[in-house]
Amino acid sequence: MNAGAFGGEIKDIVKNVTYLDLNDETIYTIEGKKCNFTYRESIFKNKNALILNVTLELYNAQKEDIEKKMNEYKEKRLTTQPLDKISAGSTFKRGNGFITAQLIDEAGLKGKRIGGAEISTKHAGFIINNGNATAQDIIELIEYTQNEIYKKYNKKIEAEVRVIG
Repeated sequence: MNAGAFGGEIKDIVKNVTYLDLNDETIYTIEGKKCNFTYRESIFKNKNALILNVTLELYNAQKEDIEKKMNEYKEKRLTTQPLDKISAGSTFKRGNGFITAQLIDEAGLKGKRIGGAEISTKHAGFIINNGNATAQDIIELIEYTQNEIYKKYNKKIEAEVRVIG
């Protein structure tokens, strides 16, 4: 899905991908640029395939500089995201011309619960599990949030998490 944060994306470092095509049961290796990475998208999102191996081409830097940057990112995440709670990570994609979490917050949806699922009070872009949420609770809260944002702002928001099954 081309994960990304803090101005970087996985597409920036993927050299090649080896995958098993589940339709013809053949193993393929392709260059990273042929994965057609865009924001939270790649050819694998809708391909019936299993990724077996990814070769990354990392940037060369001094160890101290890398550690400093890692610590900065870690601190930013700890202060802005509900990492102490159970979640699947960021629930919603960034909007086209708007920040989805900001709209959810402005709509007063932080803390909204359905069953054991809750929109995080720390970061409105996360749906957390308070320990007893079912998959259905989470799906219903995603849909409720999407409907509320559309009603209030006439904006469609898209889930970043994928529901399988």
